[in-house]
This record gives sequence, C-alpha cells and structure tokens, in this order.
Amino acid sequence: MTDLITLVAEPWDDWGLIDSGHGQKLERYGRFTVARPEPQAMWVPAQAAWDPDATFVPGSDEEGGGRWVQHRPVPATWELARGGVRFHGSLTPFRHLGFFPDMAPQWDWMRDRSDGAEVLNLFGYTGVGTLLLSEAGGTLVHVDASKKSVEQGKANAALSGMETRPIRWLTDDARKFTAREVRRGRRYDGILLDPPKFGRGPEGEVWRLEEHLAPLLADCRALLDADSRFLVLTVYAVRMSALAIGELVSQLFADLGGTVECGEMAVREKARGLLLPTAIFARWSKS
Repeated sequence: MTDLITLVAEPWDDWGLIDSGHGQKLERYGRFTVARPEPQAMWVPAQAAWDPDATFVPGSDEEGGGRWVQHRPVPATWELARGGVRFHGSLTPFRHLGFFPDMAPQWDWMRDRSDGAEVLNLFGYTGVGTLLLSEAGGTLVHVDASKKSVEQGKANAALSGMETRPIRWLTDDARKFTAREVRRGRRYDGILLDPPKFGRGPEGEVWRLEEHLAPLLADCRALLDADSRFLVLTVYAVRMSALAIGELVSQLFADLGGTVECGEMAVREKARGLLLPTAIFARWSKS
C-alpha cells in the first residue's frame, strides 16, 4: 500500500466551495448558494457574514433528519452539469444537494479506465457517477435501495440525453444483490461503492457501515478478476481511518496484483485556497 494521498475537488462552473468555518460551509450550486453544517471546518471563516439562499438546520436522527430554511425562494429542482452530463440539484432532507461534488476526482480517475468496461455502481444514488462513467464508454449496472433515487437517476439520464445508454437501473439492497451476483458467477471490470454510515434496503434491511462493509467488500472482490481494472471505495464515517480501509482492500486484493491507494478526499475553498476534508477512500487498480 502506498503512502496516504489527498484527492482534491476543484471548483467547476456549477459548483464551488465559497467559504468555510465555525462548523459551516458556504457553497454555490449553479445560481444558488447554500450554507450547511461541516464539523471539520473548525477555523474562522474568511467572510464576516454570509448571505445564502438557503441554510440547513440539522436534526438528531441517526438516519439523517433536519430541515432547510429558505431565505430566498429555491425551486424543488434545478439543472446542473459536469461536462456533458446534466442532472438535477435539490434541497434534500439529508442536508446534501442530490450529489456529492467531492467525488469529482474519483469520477475522473474511473473515467480514464472505463472505456469499454462493465462497471457496477453500488449505492449509486441519483446516478451522476453512473452517467459520467457511461459517457466515458462504460456499460453500467446501477444499484440503489431507494426507488426514488433510482427514478431520479433515470430522470438525470433523460436530462442528459442518455436514455439509450447501456445502463441497468436497479432498486435493490446492495448486499443482497452483490451476493446473488457472486452466486451467478458474474464478473465486472470495475466497481464503485459509496456506502452510507447507516441505511435501509427496500425491504427494511439494515445497513451499518462498521458491521457490513468488510463482508460486502469481500463479495465485491469475488466479482473482479485478473482482467478487471479498478475498485473505488469511499467512506464518510469520520470514526474510520483511511489506513484501516486501505489495509482491508490491500489484503482482499493481494492476489490480483496492481496498486492500492488510500487517503483523504477534500474540496478546495475559493476564499483562501485551503482544503476542507470530506471523506476517506481506498481504491485498487490494475494499472
């Protein structure tokens, strides 16, 4: 395993981190600005006062409660883009905006390896990563436990003019689906998994990251072989370590050779150029 590295999401036309501090972050999503809680922003903000269009007020629910306070009207959805992929932003009750911009460096890394590849996207959410990999020439299997998220993914595909791309949109429990694929003897060229800390499957199945990640990752390893290209694992649970998940991936993938990298994901703040950490990751690649 290599030394820890940091992957930095730089701003693009439809997204950017404007400022951060005092446990908050101020971002732009297209024509709207939002303020959200960010415990790792322990420093003092660059700006004395913020004027966002909406602010998220968190709750105490393990499954992610809270509410948005709109200071100016924000529509239910609005259009955003990264490259040729278009998708909808929205003020979700889980504090995010319908996608995770800090994934951009991972998307770009996988796109470089996706031409002609069959890729499994577990916990695929609203499909932004799925569409970016499909645009790069991949055949995608998109799995998420939320029917609403899968329908949002299809809507994003239609918005991007990608309805006919080779993408299977599946509402399923990630653990059950992956176990079935192992029993079927299936293989993939690449796998992306972006699991939540806690979640529920379509039939009420409980997902707990610390308990279920290792066996799920072992099943993912069984779906890859010596001709496969990559696996990317991202983790947003701050109690876990990049070194720990890096070692887990290294042990499971030792027989395939290749390279394992692990470290932190971060976004760059426009005001001062500082890096705000968001998640940890581990990834394996053949090249």
